[in-house]
Amino acid sequence: MHILEQKIRDKSAKLGVIGLGYVGLPLAVLASKKGYTTYGLEQVQGKVDKVNAGENFLQDEFLEKHFSKGMVNATTDPRIISEADIVLVCVPTPVDKLYQPDLTPVRNAITTITKNLNPKKQTIVVVESTINPGVCEEVVEPLFKEAGFEIGKDYELSHCPERINPGDPKWNVSNIPRVVGSFTHKGTEQTVAFYENILDAPVRPMKSLREAEATKIMENSFRDINIAFVNELAKSFTALGIDVVDVIQGASTKPFAFMPHWPSCGVGGHCIPVDPYYLIERAKKSGFDHKFLKLAREINNSMPEYTVEILQDMLNDLKLPLNGTNVAVLGLAYKANVGDKRESPSYKIIEHLKKHKAQIHTFDPFLLKESTEKSLEDILSKSQAVIIATNHSLFTELTPETLEKHSVLAIVDGKNCLPKDIFEKSSLLYRGIGR
Repeated sequence: MHILEQKIRDKSAKLGVIGLGYVGLPLAVLASKKGYTTYGLEQVQGKVDKVNAGENFLQDEFLEKHFSKGMVNATTDPRIISEADIVLVCVPTPVDKLYQPDLTPVRNAITTITKNLNPKKQTIVVVESTINPGVCEEVVEPLFKEAGFEIGKDYELSHCPERINPGDPKWNVSNIPRVVGSFTHKGTEQTVAFYENILDAPVRPMKSLREAEATKIMENSFRDINIAFVNELAKSFTALGIDVVDVIQGASTKPFAFMPHWPSCGVGGHCIPVDPYYLIERAKKSGFDHKFLKLAREINNSMPEYTVEILQDMLNDLKLPLNGTNVAVLGLAYKANVGDKRESPSYKIIEHLKKHKAQIHTFDPFLLKESTEKSLEDILSKSQAVIIATNHSLFTELTPETLEKHSVLAIVDGKNCLPKDIFEKSSLLYRGIGR
């Protein structure tokens, strides 16, 4: 058995994690919990201090249960990479305002590794960041080659696309199955052995690294397309006087060949609204035009504006202009009961409200620093209309009586999280997305 593989199996291998965010920190804590000496590399000293203090600054349930002081040795000093037998790259892969993929964080992380890599260790470098097929071959490996490192001799390069679902009480970093692809057979075996040692879930070796890269893109593009389908149906069924939620529930009674997806005011998060663009742009370079993926992105990107149009129509019925009306936007996070605002459609809704010169008030119990108001009571007392942009538990408990007490006249349920039949019986004007 190769010496590094033996170190992986007996947990004497040292782990370095670059990027201690929503992906990197839970992974680092999990590896430490399973017995590996774990280092974390971060650029921001404040985040390093919080990690070393065992502070769960991400409001992550897994961290809440398992993270404590001393589990992860965090630092801003990249020299810790020279101590690591395995390095996980967990940096973000965003898109810019024109939806062009930005690989700068990945390039910077790899460059940092090449400047500190100890070839005697034959370190395994695993890119966890979501990337399009071909990035490891066309971007990552050339950076190592330029620095004088050879795959299979000085290091191994693998890809294990991150899978994490913030706020999910069942699925977390420890129990979600993973896939692994590498440049060499030895790299695949060693990387699979590491993940099998820390996960309570299966690890599937892929035939190639490029296929591993394509897996994550396929997963999130699948969801994006299906969400776009029901969002378009929501618009169509509104015109036809049909409740799309009731139809989806009806279709869900079929026990095969149907998977329910739900319409809303927009798609947020670090994966679904971003990952399809990576495939769109990479395929374009190879001469292929992803018409389906582009259309799905166009439909889902239209939902924040459509939500504001719904409110504008409701106010017209009340003979009120959107210009000057006090509107409460409830929720800034992209997902229920988390404080993650990445790619949240709430901010697009706010942009469209600003274009119509509405008086905007915001409140999110998980993002109080970002909110204009600090309580639900405060924001409702100032507002004539409400848009629910995030289905936090606090908002799903709203009743017509509460809104009427504060003289709210209209509510747009952007997440379809309120009981339609109860609200339609009240004095309020109520509209959901597609209902």
